[in-house]
Amino acid sequence: MIYPENCLDRLGFSEVRELLYKHCLSPMGQYMVSKMQVMTKYDQINKFLRQTKEFKSILENQEPLQISSFYDIKSLADKIRVEGSYLMEEELFQIYLSLQTVFSVLRFFEERKEVYPNLEALFEHLPVEKTILSKIEAVLDPKGKIKPNASAKLQEITAEIAKAEQEVRKRMDSIYKQAVSSNWVADGSLTVRDGRICIPILAENKRKLKGFIHDESASGQTVYLEPEEVFTLNNKIRDLEFDKRREIIRILIALTDELRPYQPLLISYHGFLTKLDFVRAKALFAIEVEADMPVLVNEPRIKLINARHPLLYLSFKEDKKTVVPLNIHMNADMRIILVSGPNAGGKSVCMKTVGLLQLMVQTGLLIPVHESSEVGVFENIFADIGDDQSIESDLSTYSAHLTKMRYFVAHATPKTLVMIDEFGTGTDPQFGGPMAEAVLEVLNKRKVRGVITTHYSNLKLFAGNTPGLENASMLFDNDRMKPMYVLEIGKPGSSYAFEIAQNIGLQPEVLALAREKTGTNQNRIDSLLVDLEREKKQIYDTKIQLSIQQNKVKNLVSENEKLQEFLEENRRTLIREAKLEAQAIIKNANKLVENTIAGIKENQADKEVTRQLRQNLHKELVQHQVKEETKVVKVAEPLNTPIEVGDWVQLLNSDTTGQVLEINRGNLVLALGDLRSVVKKDRVQKISNKQIKKLVQSNSFSGRISEAIGNFSAELDLRGMRAEQAVQEVEKYMDKSIMMGFPFIKLIHGKGDGILRKMIREYLRKYKQVNRMEDEHADRGGDGITYVYFN
Repeated sequence: MIYPENCLDRLGFSEVRELLYKHCLSPMGQYMVSKMQVMTKYDQINKFLRQTKEFKSILENQEPLQISSFYDIKSLADKIRVEGSYLMEEELFQIYLSLQTVFSVLRFFEERKEVYPNLEALFEHLPVEKTILSKIEAVLDPKGKIKPNASAKLQEITAEIAKAEQEVRKRMDSIYKQAVSSNWVADGSLTVRDGRICIPILAENKRKLKGFIHDESASGQTVYLEPEEVFTLNNKIRDLEFDKRREIIRILIALTDELRPYQPLLISYHGFLTKLDFVRAKALFAIEVEADMPVLVNEPRIKLINARHPLLYLSFKEDKKTVVPLNIHMNADMRIILVSGPNAGGKSVCMKTVGLLQLMVQTGLLIPVHESSEVGVFENIFADIGDDQSIESDLSTYSAHLTKMRYFVAHATPKTLVMIDEFGTGTDPQFGGPMAEAVLEVLNKRKVRGVITTHYSNLKLFAGNTPGLENASMLFDNDRMKPMYVLEIGKPGSSYAFEIAQNIGLQPEVLALAREKTGTNQNRIDSLLVDLEREKKQIYDTKIQLSIQQNKVKNLVSENEKLQEFLEENRRTLIREAKLEAQAIIKNANKLVENTIAGIKENQADKEVTRQLRQNLHKELVQHQVKEETKVVKVAEPLNTPIEVGDWVQLLNSDTTGQVLEINRGNLVLALGDLRSVVKKDRVQKISNKQIKKLVQSNSFSGRISEAIGNFSAELDLRGMRAEQAVQEVEKYMDKSIMMGFPFIKLIHGKGDGILRKMIREYLRKYKQVNRMEDEHADRGGDGITYVYFN
């Protein structure tokens, strides 16, 4: 039940209906749109929604479903029901085109059987009767005209007409040439008068040529004459034309008689096309407003996520603005949402969005919400929006509101959805507030669901203390004095009357007087609400910042773990390769020694040969000798105070540090990690606790890695380098990047002739760690810069 009658108009559904009209291809589809009703049966609503969703999927996936033209074939089917009636060529052609569309659609779904089950239900058990097409094709050509050979008699008549017309042209040309040569003809050529070809003859020569005068010029100097011989032939052609028309009518009557048995089937095809046009229009509208199918539940509850008012969305889309999404829910525990807040803050839009989306769902339309939203089914939808005062009915604004409240209370059930805008207004607030509170209490006891907007403080207080009711407010930016259009459930909102008045420049003395007249308690409540709003916003902003920081920390920890895994794997690989290389060197050394000994024995220890063999052996040893790297030792500043037990010391010429456990004459017992060692006093120097922390941190593995990552830049400039040098730099740079686990690097090589870019990219393709390479944006360097992304 929808109440009042203008409820659909008030909530904006009539405008939605107008938008649907524009997407229909036929008057039949538009008629179905005009007859859309709010449904209350779950299965019926679910079927309509799923049909629209499936057609939307067909359109979005650009499936080859062609629905270009169809006509109202029901009226044509009704026409042929009467015996003796017949269809004209264009009417038969309309049936032909419509049936082609029907069979094309049926073939589409037959090729995709069970892919769109709800749409398939539209034509369940509908036969494909292509005999109708073949019968029409036998009579009509591809342009919808009667074929010249539709019957033997028609073909004969057509041939006779062509022959007679040829004879007429031949005779007329001969007579015209004779008249021209005799100078009987006025200026001009052959012309047509009353459907007859005539010769323009000078008036003084009209008696010289036998024939019939059809017309004369305005001056009377020229007459248009049809020669007698041609007149007879033209009469013959006209008689043949009559015969041809009679034969065509006979053919059309015969064809109509053949189609008459298919009249019920044609009506079924008409019904299918009408439904198809209707569902298509709904799907196109859903795409237009970016609508989706919510989760439909068979109980009176609502949970809207990222909901948008469709009409507001389209309006903002034209102005290239975005709609702030609405999130709201109503269930058995939170039945009625009481929305308060500043004027022009979005309270009414919030309420109308809930009402309109509910109407759309229950009429089988998809709605602009997130697909995880839940929408229930209501038996009654009541709305009190706007001013319904009536002079004819002698109703004031408040009387009209009370009339609706009486109806709401009388017919309210747990499956009723109520929308009331500016609850309690229209009369003295001293009495309107308590009256509204009483109505709200009764509606709550009836367990209705609803969204109500108000400015009354007593209603906010009542909602805060009553189970089933929940306060909500539209957020307001106190700093900029602008509404945010965001609904926050759980607390009432201030009207910001004084703040808004001050912002628009109302005189201070007026504001001061207004505050005095409002009363201390009311001012205190509004101030508390404003402060609470401000604190809530600060907490909200802080939570967002904290969430961002937590995500950063989480990402850093994840990257660190990946880096450690990579380094550990790299270490194992290097050790394995080193062992294999050592084994190979040892094998080669053994062979070399054995060959040297064998050579000495063979030459019986000849001095010169022995010396040469030893030189070869020494040469091989030098080649595989490992050069010791010069290690820079970090030496801490020594302390001049005596060394005592518990102090930290550093070994001279080394970065090794330890803690003194015992002092035994000139020796110290040190704790070097898990080891214990005795060292002479003159081999160490004392360092401070602050210095030991720095040394330990800098010498630790994580410290070295952190320093390396901190000093590493994900950008390498190769401009000005030769190709070979650039490739070498890239090779070293790639090793560091991969080892440190960077997701991507940026190589600046410049444009030029593109040779350097080509060589670098060909070289990078050998790395299996490289996922892809991309150019920089055209505005920031284009193909002069390469981004390298790693797996």
